[in-house]
Amino acid sequence: MKPAKVISPVAATAAGCVNSQHQRTPRVIAVTSGRRGVGQSVVVVLLGLALSRLGKKVLLVDAALGQASLHTFLGVSPRLGIGDVLAGRRALAEVIIKGPDGLEILPAAAGGTAAAAFRQEAKLLLLQELEDCAASFDFLLVDTGAGLASHVLYFNMGAQERIVVADEEPASIIDAYTLIKVLATKYAERRFQVLFTRIAQPEVAQRAFAQLVKVADRFLHGTVSLGYLGIIPFDAAIVEAALRQQPVVEVAALSPAGCASAHLAQALLVQEAYPSMDGSIKFFWQDLHKKAASAFCQGASHEGRLR
Repeated sequence: MKPAKVISPVAATAAGCVNSQHQRTPRVIAVTSGRRGVGQSVVVVLLGLALSRLGKKVLLVDAALGQASLHTFLGVSPRLGIGDVLAGRRALAEVIIKGPDGLEILPAAAGGTAAAAFRQEAKLLLLQELEDCAASFDFLLVDTGAGLASHVLYFNMGAQERIVVADEEPASIIDAYTLIKVLATKYAERRFQVLFTRIAQPEVAQRAFAQLVKVADRFLHGTVSLGYLGIIPFDAAIVEAALRQQPVVEVAALSPAGCASAHLAQALLVQEAYPSMDGSIKFFWQDLHKKAASAFCQGASHEGRLR
């Protein structure tokens, strides 16, 4: 039985990867989780801020339909959102708003967007709109929402990279494994990076990661590659800011979670030329169009499973 491959930013660099792209080709990273409450939206915001402060052009996509919160953490109040794009009322460029520290945000709009509205035609429309604007950015960070809902799986399929967020709770690790299993067995996704939150000691996170790898080895038979990204520690300042509905950006820079996010951003930049991330953004979106269209043409029963 082949063990799950474990990769790291350092290993990716040591492999001698070189950047063959001279034009801006955005990296599309889905930040996802098996269950709500592990802090994945905070991770998206902190990572986006850290990348922006490193000079990268970043678009945050709030795809947590019905659970949208990125705008709250950033202290902005959108009037429009993804729902307006899906309904054909607005073009994507009209919906994207400016955030702090150079970030740009595609919100789900105040009140969120119902997942039920995200049907096949809407998926294809949104992807086309994203393709038209993607070349303006270095990174698209997608908050997919949590769990196994169809839109969560869809946005994970539509990413070049996936960061799975979990904490040390056994239920969180089990749900993270379940999400990885579904994406691997049903949608042939093979490469995942794992980030732990709400943990102060690195050794605790490493033990939790080892447990996840052990389960993947046993049940997925070495078909996935799991990368350990480290931890975003529990941070009382972030929690307090969220409770007071203050922008997280006001406390992010010098907080433990903010500092950890800066290190995470630097690690991701080291990975920038990983071979599996090569290829134009247009090819990437077209590939997902084909997957989506194929699923749609297989009939109502299969479509029900995707939803």
